[in-house]
Amino acid sequence: MAATTATSSLSFLVSQPHARKNESNIRRTSLVQNRRRRAPLSVSCTNSSSPSLSDPDLTPNKSHPVKIRRAADEDIREEAVRRRDPPTGFSAWYVPFSSSGGAASSDERYSLDEIVYRSLSGGLLDVHHDLDALRRYPGSYWRDLFDSRVGHTTWPYGSGVWSKKEWVLPEIDPEHIVSLFEGNSNLFWAERLGREHLGGMPDLWVKHCGISHTGSFKDLGMTVLVSQVNRLRRAPLSRPISGVGCASTGDTSAALSAYCAAAGIPAIVFLPADRISLAQLVQPISNGATVLSLDTDFDGCMRLIREVTAELPIYLANSLNSLRLEGQKTAAIEILQQFDWEVPDWVIVPGGNLGNIYAFYKGFEMCRQLGLVDSVPRLVCAQASNANPLYRYYKSGWTDFKPLTAEPTFASAIQIGDPVSVDRAVFALRATNGIVEEATEEELMDAMSLADRTGMFACPHTGVALAALFKLRDQRVIGANDRTVVVSTAHGLKFTQSKIDYHDKTIADMQCRYANPPVSVKANFGAVMDVLRTRLHGSL
Repeated sequence: MAATTATSSLSFLVSQPHARKNESNIRRTSLVQNRRRRAPLSVSCTNSSSPSLSDPDLTPNKSHPVKIRRAADEDIREEAVRRRDPPTGFSAWYVPFSSSGGAASSDERYSLDEIVYRSLSGGLLDVHHDLDALRRYPGSYWRDLFDSRVGHTTWPYGSGVWSKKEWVLPEIDPEHIVSLFEGNSNLFWAERLGREHLGGMPDLWVKHCGISHTGSFKDLGMTVLVSQVNRLRRAPLSRPISGVGCASTGDTSAALSAYCAAAGIPAIVFLPADRISLAQLVQPISNGATVLSLDTDFDGCMRLIREVTAELPIYLANSLNSLRLEGQKTAAIEILQQFDWEVPDWVIVPGGNLGNIYAFYKGFEMCRQLGLVDSVPRLVCAQASNANPLYRYYKSGWTDFKPLTAEPTFASAIQIGDPVSVDRAVFALRATNGIVEEATEEELMDAMSLADRTGMFACPHTGVALAALFKLRDQRVIGANDRTVVVSTAHGLKFTQSKIDYHDKTIADMQCRYANPPVSVKANFGAVMDVLRTRLHGSL
């Protein structure tokens, strides 16, 4: 029977309630052959303990104490307080950031308990750790300690961030930590994408940081910042903190609102009107934040929040605040853990306000300095062509940085023309012989959609990073056998409208090469069979 088929509107299908009703296994030995393997660990530790400085010789602990289940009326935070680890002697503080060498060598220094965002010269600050104290333990100890905490609920070490507590906020008490067990995100083996579309890349991976409580990597930094605010609100301050505020293109506001809600701290969010997805907007609203929709772009929101936090006792939560980067750097350490402490060749990160590329560098470099690994990967920062000030700076040979007014992009979270952390990003890229690449709107949407066809459900920002990978493979900069990690910063479900428009082919001046709209077909066997024979190209 002949069938009458027509491509229906995907938007119509979604809007109508009645219309909604084996590759081979990964072989680790083949993937890592000819790669240097690390030596067996020489130190063991229990999954709930921190290093004990009473044991300077680091004698292996051969007897693992049996943990007794806590009482039924005691929660895990109370248990952590009762089982409080002895002081470690580790510490961290703020120092001015130096574009010539990371932490500046000046005497200017601030406690993490001080509310300060800029140095005396007006420059950025950086969190500096006492590396000499941390070096009292070999890299093998830290690898063993961090690995031992993965997958547990022991407070707060079950979090992918707080499992590295000694490297994040070493002096905070467990009862002050605000965690939603963030991190520990999937490292997706993008085998089919690499094999079929990138010239046979057998070692291509996607770090799904968007598989987190609020659906983005911003959770990693926000747990640290809100925990520190929680600590400060319980301390005697001359000017108590009334709330926490941020400017946001979507994901930062979602993370801030969720963690503040968990801690019972007021959150204030400045959003650019009509420039974020509905899914991103509804998150801070649902979590009870005060949401101000402003008739400006992100850079305008950022200027306003800085003025407000200078006048009111509202703590600034944007990445200008370097505490955020301490949490975000743990994603880099997780990548090393997931590769059994082997270093990938390349890590590609989408870039907007540019704190994240520096955070990844900081995590990798800290592991190198403390002996967990002996090198760091080359970093690639990927920008949307409509918001590409770093790319233009890179193409000028780092000689001429010019802020710009970012144009609309489907990668809305990185629609930033005057990034706060540009100096941090340049330092990270120079230190790793890194690269900056850009992607047009069509390139990023095609890359996202092609990745989806191989089993992912990527966001447009991941599409920017994937498009950069396609370009660098075409240029033979990244080799077919290079171990490459693409960082996915948010969950695709936050950007369903852009996917609907793509598959519905309603995006102006875009071919939408990989669109896959639904097919309207009559409800009878013959019509269905005709469609299937056509779509399956005679393979039935």
